[in-house]
Amino acid sequence: MIYDAIIVGGGIAGLQAAIQLGRYSVHSVLVIDAGGGRSSLCRNYHNILGYPDGVSGEELREKGRRQAERLGVQFAADRVIKAEKSGELFLLSGTEGEKYTGRTLLLATGVMDRYPDIPGLVPSLGRTVYVCPDCDGYEIEARRTVLVGSGDAGAHMAFVLRERTGDLTYINHEGVPLSPENLQRLLEQNIIYLEQEVERITEEEGVIRSVILKSGDKVPADRGFIAFGNNAVHSELAEQLGIDLHKNRHIEANKRSLLTSMDRVWVAGDVAVHAEQATVAMGEGAIAGIWMHKALKKLNPKPLPPAKYDLSQSFSGSTSVNR
Repeated sequence: MIYDAIIVGGGIAGLQAAIQLGRYSVHSVLVIDAGGGRSSLCRNYHNILGYPDGVSGEELREKGRRQAERLGVQFAADRVIKAEKSGELFLLSGTEGEKYTGRTLLLATGVMDRYPDIPGLVPSLGRTVYVCPDCDGYEIEARRTVLVGSGDAGAHMAFVLRERTGDLTYINHEGVPLSPENLQRLLEQNIIYLEQEVERITEEEGVIRSVILKSGDKVPADRGFIAFGNNAVHSELAEQLGIDLHKNRHIEANKRSLLTSMDRVWVAGDVAVHAEQATVAMGEGAIAGIWMHKALKKLNPKPLPPAKYDLSQSFSGSTSVNR
């Protein structure tokens, strides 16, 4: 089957695009989703309109998928490992050799945060341990906050978080040396700096309580952040297609339409060059869906639906129509 639109990635951006395209009622749409991803790790988004008490990424994804399926959008559980263009079509291959063909393509493959396997970390992610200061800096105001990170990447996060709390400890878990400038700045801003490996995070029902170091020392915490740097940017398919990438490997796109450097390929979500937030990903998914629809109207003109009334004589001598 040749789909009008294929969306690679079933996260926040991909689902919003699928809903937008499905509501046009004229396109065959397939979402290929490998599962997992950054949004599935977040136990509670606190900054999304309509959810003042928070909502998990899994709940958003589950509701989004059901909404898209009601609109006729199809889903395939697979990971796309190869993408190529053949004439006017895009050919995708999955991990088990499954083939997918589409007229237009949206890459919503996302980014995955890098973090070590520290016991107690994952259960508290998105609840009281965070990754995005723009999304969740509010949550640490006037609270004891422990940042677990690596080298200068962690130091730069510490400087941002220092604006929200005066009780901040930065634990350089990987022991990557800091620049002398950042080391001095930590001292000047009264940020406690520890260069030790973390043994585990103690938490109760997803609420961080303390960070236990390999030395046995315990650092009490009300809130936490992680910043290890070198996050995985899933732009491999764009690279295979020869699409322009930013220097940080995010996918470049037109700021208005989110069309990439290749015709009929769009990008949305964290893999694009933008602020990495769920709310931004939603907006980009909708924008990409709108512009994909515009392109598909030119590729596949659809006949107008039949008129309910015959208005052929309506304007001969009279402009009134009795209904």
